[in-house]
Amino acid sequence: MSDKQKTIKQSSSISGVGLHTGETANVTFKPAPDNHGYVFKRVDLEGEPEILADANYVVDTSRGTTIEQNGARVHTTEHLLAAAYGLGIDNLLIEIDGPEVPILDGSSYYFLELLKKAEIVDQNEDKNYFVVTENLTYEDEERQTEMLAVPQDEFRLTVMVDYNSKVLGTQHAHMYHLGEFEPDISKCRTFVFLRELEFLAKNNLIKGGDLDNAIVLVDKVMPQDKLDELAELLNKPKVEVKGIGVLNNVELHFQNEPARHKLLDIVGDLALVGRPIKGHILAARPGHKGNVDFAKIIKKEIKRQERQAPHFDLTKEPIYDINGIKKILPHRYPMLLIDKIIELSDKHVVGVKNVTLNEQFFQGHFPESPIMPGVLQIEAMAQTGGILALNTVEDPENYLTYFLKIDKVKFKRKVIPGDTLIFKLELSEPIRRGICNMSAKAYVGEHLVAEGLLMAQIVKEK
Repeated sequence: MSDKQKTIKQSSSISGVGLHTGETANVTFKPAPDNHGYVFKRVDLEGEPEILADANYVVDTSRGTTIEQNGARVHTTEHLLAAAYGLGIDNLLIEIDGPEVPILDGSSYYFLELLKKAEIVDQNEDKNYFVVTENLTYEDEERQTEMLAVPQDEFRLTVMVDYNSKVLGTQHAHMYHLGEFEPDISKCRTFVFLRELEFLAKNNLIKGGDLDNAIVLVDKVMPQDKLDELAELLNKPKVEVKGIGVLNNVELHFQNEPARHKLLDIVGDLALVGRPIKGHILAARPGHKGNVDFAKIIKKEIKRQERQAPHFDLTKEPIYDINGIKKILPHRYPMLLIDKIIELSDKHVVGVKNVTLNEQFFQGHFPESPIMPGVLQIEAMAQTGGILALNTVEDPENYLTYFLKIDKVKFKRKVIPGDTLIFKLELSEPIRRGICNMSAKAYVGEHLVAEGLLMAQIVKEK
């Protein structure tokens, strides 16, 4: 599978009834640009508000996952998002003209087929994986839910369900890699116990419920008058129970279809992390609340990792030493502020600055408590970015870079003599017409000390 981000080539639509609201909605999948993520658009509401599919926007997890942003909600997002994630799609605009994603047959299958029909295509940007580097744990004692993420070089899931029911028993399901989602998981339907249906129906929770969009499990035979009442609630002429097992003798796709559907739900809910995952997720007795809580734990870990310095080998031979840098950049003492370049590609650069008390600026900047001025940290960032920008032209010694804009600059910690500053800059979009946009971070040891967004222009000397 390509490691480029993916979207779809053309729009594709489907209609159906929402499980809980009972309202019909039309869903249209549309292509989206790189780094867009999954975004729902409520085209039936004034202003057509958008809702980012993000765990931080989840407002309800009872019988499904509901997200809300900009005053608009979308209910029951998990099966649709599981289809997109299961196909390795990263960016989608999902237009919907109702409050709830259609339940269809209670699985991801029809969404998956629709997305395949729309043609999945590679994009320019690489996938931005979250890589599990250390164990992450979650436990909900009340629901007896336990979840664990451990390092693994691809996305893997193992699920155990146990409902203390003789008809369901303890079931396990696994997915060793994402390629197994389509054949082994996508068709697995949601399920409910017959004893739960009356409560759900009377509390307006399954207005769109139908025996065709869920597996109904029977672990206790009900008297006929109760079944007749239930049939009326479900707008069915008759509900038959032929002993313990599955209502109306529905044929299961797999013996452990309920456990596989729980795995499907995890895929859909973890899509709310906003990034593909490389790691093994193990879940015992999972539910939407636990899935979303765990997605939030992962998002916190992503933020922690982003603030932590990447690991660089400062002992390896540099790409450019100070003499190599002087051949590219016009700066000289006291304004040449980087000592070596240790990584360089067409999309990123890593530079090093050794901060010593001999720096000229320390003579007058807090001389009794020397601190490297923030503006000079930004200048050093800019010079590192200049190497990245000039690396895109054949004769860099004949070009200069002029910085046009500096935005969203933050200083996190002071930089003092003895520190080794490491600057990492990455292109935030392809260079066009000599304009170079970069995200920049500066680290000392394991700590992020400064960050910002830089824009530069590459100009040929006359």
